[in-house]
Amino acid sequence: MAVLQSLADLGQTAAPTALSEAPRYEKKIDAQGRAYATGKRKDAVARVWVKPGSGQITVNDRPVEVYFARPVLQMIIQQPLQLVDRATQYDIVVTVAGGGLSGQAGAVRHGLSKALTHFEPDLRPPLKREGFLTRDPRVVERKKYGKKKARRSFQFSKR
Repeated sequence: MAVLQSLADLGQTAAPTALSEAPRYEKKIDAQGRAYATGKRKDAVARVWVKPGSGQITVNDRPVEVYFARPVLQMIIQQPLQLVDRATQYDIVVTVAGGGLSGQAGAVRHGLSKALTHFEPDLRPPLKREGFLTRDPRVVERKKYGKKKARRSFQFSKR
C-alpha cells in the first residue's frame, strides 16, 4: 500500500475493486435441499422452509387456507410468490408463533421472501424493490405511567 503525500497523489491511486463490485449472493441450501429463513413482524416470528414441489403451503401443520381464513391474509402471503412467478414451483412449510393473525401473515411474507432469495439469489432485486425483504419496524408503543394507554390521558375535570 502506497503512502500518499498530497491530494494530487490521491487521484493517481487505483480504486479498490472490492468496493466497486456489487455483492454476489450465493445459494444457501441445507442437506435436504431446503432454504430456510426467519421472518418477523410486530410480535410474530415465522420460520420458513422452501423446497421444490407442487406449490403447497403448510402453516403450523395446517393448510394455509385453514390457518389464515381471511382472503386478505392469504393474499399477503402469496405476494412474493406471485411477484416472481413461482406460485406452483415450491412447497413451503411454516411454523409461526406470537402476535395476532395479521402480524403472523406479515412475518410469513417476510420469511418467505428471504427464503426465496436464499434458494434463488437472482430473485433478490424484484423482492427488494417491492419492500418484501425489509423488516417492518413498527411495533405497539408501550404504556406510560400516569396514562390510561400509551398516550391517552384520563378524563380531565376542572372541579
